[in-house]
Amino acid sequence: MAKIMISPGKYIQGNGELANIAQYVSVLGGKALCLISESGLKRVKATVDKSFEIENITVKYDLSSGECCMTEVNRIIKVCEDNNVNVLIGIGGGKIIDTIKAVGYYKDIPVVIVPTIAATDAPCSALSVLYTDTGVFDKYLFLKQNPNIVLVDTGIIAKAPVRLLVSGMGDALATYFEARACEKSNAITCAAGTTTLAASALAKLCYDTLIAEGYKSKLAVEEGVCTKSVEKIVEANTLLSGIGFESGGIAAAHAIHNGFTVLPACHHMYHGEKVAFGTLAQLVLEDAPMEEIEEVLYFCNNVGLPTTLKQLGINEIKPEEIMEVAKVATSKEDTAHNMPFDVTPEDVYAAILTANKLGEDYI
Repeated sequence: MAKIMISPGKYIQGNGELANIAQYVSVLGGKALCLISESGLKRVKATVDKSFEIENITVKYDLSSGECCMTEVNRIIKVCEDNNVNVLIGIGGGKIIDTIKAVGYYKDIPVVIVPTIAATDAPCSALSVLYTDTGVFDKYLFLKQNPNIVLVDTGIIAKAPVRLLVSGMGDALATYFEARACEKSNAITCAAGTTTLAASALAKLCYDTLIAEGYKSKLAVEEGVCTKSVEKIVEANTLLSGIGFESGGIAAAHAIHNGFTVLPACHHMYHGEKVAFGTLAQLVLEDAPMEEIEEVLYFCNNVGLPTTLKQLGINEIKPEEIMEVAKVATSKEDTAHNMPFDVTPEDVYAAILTANKLGEDYI
């Protein structure tokens, strides 16, 4: 099996860079559809419109339903067909990003991603995570290519709620540990090959950057300012984690996240918050050294990521519910089986409960 690494065509990051969006979009098409939330539109419309006026590009805005599901994807496909759209722009968070990438996949139209938060590693990937209309994990949609352009305005991200940046750190936290597991098992990654040295190195750099810069960047974003530390964490959450998870591989941490989506008590939690707990559970699964587990516990507590089931919204632990999470996490098509050993529902059940006790004791 070949070693394969993939990445977006161009990655652009800088404070105030959204003002230059049209010059990047212009090389891809002249009739754009922009998927965005109502609140996002209020924040960025003036900046985007001014940029497009200079380049004489037509842009149609469409408000997201808030869910990344096939119902929403098909709705936007119809909007594209009705308006002869030849370039797609997604401005917003993970579900808007994954939705517009899926539309680009089905319509074979260039895609420009503009994350307004650094809450997930979705922007750079050739992957859309699809949910049902009610928000339960449905499937991974593997795309033909990564986004053509990823444009990250760190000034906008620094003004978003700090919980979103911290959630992105939770998503990024899994990158190194999952890539390490996939390298050991020689698992096939989202790039349809095995892990490259470059992807492994980026995954490790992602983790090291989180440990070194995570707390400082959290403090800066609490003040709504963009520091060098924020720039580094935004790159870790977005580019390093994006390439690291996709070309390095995903394993039990994300599978356990998918399991938690079946519990209504967790629906208010962000993706990265559930992934952070999944990372802790994965470390228990593989019997990682206590020093490593303690470093993860310290980091999570320092920046505000959940390390207990109660922090995930589960106030009463019901064995049958935790077992249901474990069964979903170990379903045949999910990534827990990329671990370098067999993983059963009973294994995941035990790891979740042990991770919870570790978190309680550490607190």
